Amino acid sequence: MERNILVVSDKKEEKILRTKTKEFDFASMSKRDITALIERMKKTMRGANGVGLSANQIGLSLRIFVAEVPDGKGGMKFYAVFNPKIEKFSTHKVDFEEGCLSVPGSYGNVRRPETIVLKGYDKNGKALKIKAWGLLARVFQHEMGHLNGELFIDKADHVHEIPLSDRLQKREEKMRT
Repeated sequence: MERNILVVSDKKEEKILRTKTKEFDFASMSKRDITALIERMKKTMRGANGVGLSANQIGLSLRIFVAEVPDGKGGMKFYAVFNPKIEKFSTHKVDFEEGCLSVPGSYGNVRRPETIVLKGYDKNGKALKIKAWGLLARVFQHEMGHLNGELFIDKADHVHEIPLSDRLQKREEKMRT
């Protein structure tokens, strides 16, 4: 099976994951190539059952991430954000268990601001401003960490591993519900 997502257990890949990404230059890619990049990242994220994926997780030093979370109406909302910056953080912080596609099997509690305001650009270079809270705010902050060369395990308390057999069993149970 081909592995598309870089992992920290490989030292060369960890070096890429821990390097701050470069600003995305819209002039460097055609609209078709930008769309193909988003589709590749979306397919990779979904194939790994993730909720977010940054370009450096697939070996590209580009400031872009994709995310997909429940929209509150029973559907899913997909985001592709280029050159993101967090403009505001709430002072109220919450703890929540996180995992990461680049640190498979490891989980830990991470304290993050409950709400944020994220600025960036869509695939057409149009400015975005998103007020996010809950899971969306957490995913955005997690992916911003990736773009800055940081991993959740750098911030997490009580990092623990769940064996692959247990993860597969939980995945099967989730698929049945």
